[in-house]
Amino acid sequence: MPLPPIGAPLNCDLMKQVVIVAHGSPSDPDPQDRRLHQLAQQVGALCDAQVRGATLAKPGSLEGALEGFDAPIIYPFFMAEGWFTKRELPRRLAAVNVVARHMDPFGVDPALPDLIAAACEAAAKDAGLDPCHSDLILCAHGSKIARKSKNSAYDMAQTLRGRVPFWRIRVALIEEAPFLEDVAATCTTGLCLPFFALRAGHVEGDIPEALQNASFSGPAMAPIGEHPQVPNLISNAINLF
Repeated sequence: MPLPPIGAPLNCDLMKQVVIVAHGSPSDPDPQDRRLHQLAQQVGALCDAQVRGATLAKPGSLEGALEGFDAPIIYPFFMAEGWFTKRELPRRLAAVNVVARHMDPFGVDPALPDLIAAACEAAAKDAGLDPCHSDLILCAHGSKIARKSKNSAYDMAQTLRGRVPFWRIRVALIEEAPFLEDVAATCTTGLCLPFFALRAGHVEGDIPEALQNASFSGPAMAPIGEHPQVPNLISNAINLF
């Protein structure tokens, strides 16, 4: 099929059909579901694709986002491959007879380490911290069942060690050891980056509480999924897929 001439309106039938899917919050699904719709609009404005957002936690959200799509591509807004991306999401798609292609999750995008490095150095500068004498705590969810959740944080920490000048990069977890409170208690100065896609209960409650209990005086950054450059990162991934 010939391509449309340069400058001609894009035919929506030829455009990629993308659904950005996150877990969301079962206890309060609406705020994060709205965030996914907003993110989809931002990404859609940057790439030649029809982009919609959905969360698994809000009933009907995924099904509504898939409506009218006949060749959907799923972009998992997750920090790692795991149970949700490998089992639950395919199960939900099969339940509505949808066959989709799956992109790699947000957390393993090869462009993410550079984004994190730039964000952390900027945060240290804003806080008046010298990275060479400061800790960077990379706080992730962790899981007593799924190893990949923990491993993805350690993999990212290892990658960052060659890209940022921080004295130490410490991995801390919410659901398993090494727990954030214990790690933060051994840090004299630094900052904490939530290795999360969305601002859920862990980011708003567990992380600030653990840092306070540890008397950690450094700043807690916004979750990396909220960084202003994330829509660009996702749109670039979609364009290359």
